[in-house]
Amino acid sequence: MSWRSALPILLLASRALASDGFIVGAGIEGDSSDGFAVAVLGELGITEKTWLSATLAQNTVDSSEGIDVDSVFGDIGLDHWFDPIGIRLGVSRWGDNDSLDSDDWRASLYWRTDRFSIAADYQYRDFTFDLPAVDLFPQRTVSFDADGVGATLRFDVGDSVDIRLSGMDYDYGANLRLDRNRPLTDLLSFSRLSLITSLVDYRVNATLGVDAGDRRWHFNLGSWEGEADRSGTRSVTISLLNPIGNKADIEFTLGFDDSELYGNVSFFSVFVFFYGGS
Repeated sequence: MSWRSALPILLLASRALASDGFIVGAGIEGDSSDGFAVAVLGELGITEKTWLSATLAQNTVDSSEGIDVDSVFGDIGLDHWFDPIGIRLGVSRWGDNDSLDSDDWRASLYWRTDRFSIAADYQYRDFTFDLPAVDLFPQRTVSFDADGVGATLRFDVGDSVDIRLSGMDYDYGANLRLDRNRPLTDLLSFSRLSLITSLVDYRVNATLGVDAGDRRWHFNLGSWEGEADRSGTRSVTISLLNPIGNKADIEFTLGFDDSELYGNVSFFSVFVFFYGGS
């Protein structure tokens, strides 16, 4: 799912929740492969140093048979900053009950100052995949898991410019290329919003953030490799966060993927955020 890296709320929390307050937002994303997604999200400052977040999203993509495939993503997270050390914990569930679903747990230990932060990230993923019947092979269910370890680094290079670097590498408990008669890529590779795009061997991202008055730009370069077929994807996105009043922002994102799995795909999203509290 593209929501793994596109949820803008994570980029806003440090600014909007400097004290106890809240963010609520909603947005849509579409791509040139007829994929479509909608999301609602929120973050609540329980105290000045403790935040609770939640996200709910739904994707719709077209299968190779022209059938709409729907999947749902739900996430809840908790962040506490002990100053300067902090910890983030989260759990999410996503998927489509007719094909692939996953329960994910994550944890991050980070160190943060006003101009610099570094985090060690861990994620455990528990997958269930329903293989349909093909020729003489009966339908069956396969379960497997994955452990991901990574790091995130963010630092300021001036009063209005910052850089964020992140990466995650996954170790799977099963060989996802074990069934040559029913390859995962034939079943799931319909769009950048498809479930198969979450089965990655590694993922790296570099983001440049630039403040221009009340507006904020993000320029992102991303790369990941699929675990099922070792296909590579390169992604470029540009985002603009623009105020629409004293307590609301709108964010536009335009991007392009060059993928060996699902081809060349352009995508566009719009999110609106509302802020409250002190």
